[in-house]
Amino acid sequence: MNKEKLRPLKGFRDFLPKEALKRKYVQDKIEKVFQKWGFTPLETPTLESLDLFLGQIGEDEKLFYSFKDQGGRSVILRYDQTVPACRVVAQNFQDLPMPFKRYQIQPAFRAEKPQKGRYREFLQCDADIFGAENPEADAEVTALSLDIYKSLGFKKATALINDRDLIKNIPYNALISIDKIKKIGEDNVLKEMQKKGFSKKGACDYLKYVKNLKPSKAVEIIFEYLKNYGFTKDWYKFDPTIVRSFAYSTGPIWEIEIPNFEGGSVLGGERYDRLVKDISGKEIPGTGFGLGFDRTLEAMEQFKLLPETLTLSKVLVTIFNKDLLKNSIEIAKYFRDKGINTEIYSNPETKLDKQIKYAAKEGIPNVAIVGPNEVEKGMITVKNLKTGEQKSMTYTEFTRA
Repeated sequence: MNKEKLRPLKGFRDFLPKEALKRKYVQDKIEKVFQKWGFTPLETPTLESLDLFLGQIGEDEKLFYSFKDQGGRSVILRYDQTVPACRVVAQNFQDLPMPFKRYQIQPAFRAEKPQKGRYREFLQCDADIFGAENPEADAEVTALSLDIYKSLGFKKATALINDRDLIKNIPYNALISIDKIKKIGEDNVLKEMQKKGFSKKGACDYLKYVKNLKPSKAVEIIFEYLKNYGFTKDWYKFDPTIVRSFAYSTGPIWEIEIPNFEGGSVLGGERYDRLVKDISGKEIPGTGFGLGFDRTLEAMEQFKLLPETLTLSKVLVTIFNKDLLKNSIEIAKYFRDKGINTEIYSNPETKLDKQIKYAAKEGIPNVAIVGPNEVEKGMITVKNLKTGEQKSMTYTEFTRA
């Protein structure tokens, strides 16, 4: 057998139940925060016209998964969610309330070199406000992004905030080099700029100018908003070297870092007032962020913020023997009708001890045993696999526990 055929493509992944449950746990918590803040869900197609993205991303267009479809059209797998969301807003702006607050949790695709925290298919969690050009909207999505990490259990996350208006007179090619300063250091930033054709003095002047910037009025408004929301100063700070490499970024920009997490920033956001206009000709401002799901999950694992055991089933209903299968089915149905996630063992001929071992391996916390004595009394015996405690009770008593 060809083993290569059985492997996922490089940069793509399978998620077995243990990992998939972790991802679902984190995704559900993030989605609850989005909804708590009044943002509504949006979904867009996996495949878009290549023309939609051309000229919007910057130098990373080389990472596009683009190709000709069977109809000869130039198409692209969703590179990010902001550009498609802008298309949707432009197409439906007359029917959407303004400001329009949307969140989106879908995979994105980038043909980059796979490494820890970076994959070719990855889950992106976005939130945006369209139709509000005031800095309070930037402040709102910045506060939302911090609230997500607080809700996930992090003791601290830091929003590093800048304003692209402060650096609008610096060439874009210089900015994307300066944006790498934390990764490659000042000397390498200067070398990279010189390779792009900037003089040594010009590169030094640009870097010095950026490092000596002071917060803009918009940044000060964001700080005041975060303070009023209850975030202390160690949750946010001005960082003039934060640039964001997207060509469509304008106005306030920010990234979130987790102290002592080695995987880099976990979230990036920006204002992009020209993007909808570039796509459609309609002037609709926007601001929002994209949360790096994989890096966030890695940070939660590093700081042990995930539950030790994750399972969807609360109870496994065992099958004592084939003659009592009907009773087990009735009990499983009763529990499910009461809203309890219930699994029933699939083979009525498997011995009881093996069924219990299966539940323990799957992390199911309770096992319901339905033998002849239980059937006669209209009871079940419930074993708590964490404590080893075993009790006889009615079906109703279990559903209330």
